[in-house]
Amino acid sequence: MRPAPGEVLHFSEDPTIRRFSPHVAPTSTKKVPYVWAVGHDRAPDYWFPRQCPRAMAWVVPTTTEADRLRIIGEGSGTRVHAIEYGWLEAIRTVELYAYRLPAESFSPGEAAVVATTDVEPLGPPERVGDLFALHAEAGIQLRVLPTLHDFWDAVTGSTLEFSGIRLRNAVPRPGPPLGDTIGR
Repeated sequence: MRPAPGEVLHFSEDPTIRRFSPHVAPTSTKKVPYVWAVGHDRAPDYWFPRQCPRAMAWVVPTTTEADRLRIIGEGSGTRVHAIEYGWLEAIRTVELYAYRLPAESFSPGEAAVVATTDVEPLGPPERVGDLFALHAEAGIQLRVLPTLHDFWDAVTGSTLEFSGIRLRNAVPRPGPPLGDTIGR
């Protein structure tokens, strides 16, 4: 599920949204109200239930071959997503929808695009479908781990680009909790 040219996507478990209004996300460090959406490259970050913690890594031009092999593996594509076992059933059963929104309403944000005015979808939401199949079709590894901690530590200490979403919902580790992180 990717946006077509001139579109961006907003993923939601709510199929009844008629208009997106700017708001301040509860976890945001910025107090500016936004409508959030994603383009083609970041759409896979949201092929999950909303509250599912996930750690993602992908190859960029500055990635070393050693880090690619260590984190992604031999012949395994250029991107990997990791989740915890406790989220398998939610990923199997979630009813996730994609809303197509007009790209011209948005401007670049950190890892997403943002709008500061109300945005109406271009049409009804589309059911995303099988999230495992979506990952497979896109050539993205989907790893299931007991916890995200060791993987996250390896990724954030590597030359791969990375993103962590809803990490505060991950199985806790001793010490300070994980926080959402966008790249470097």
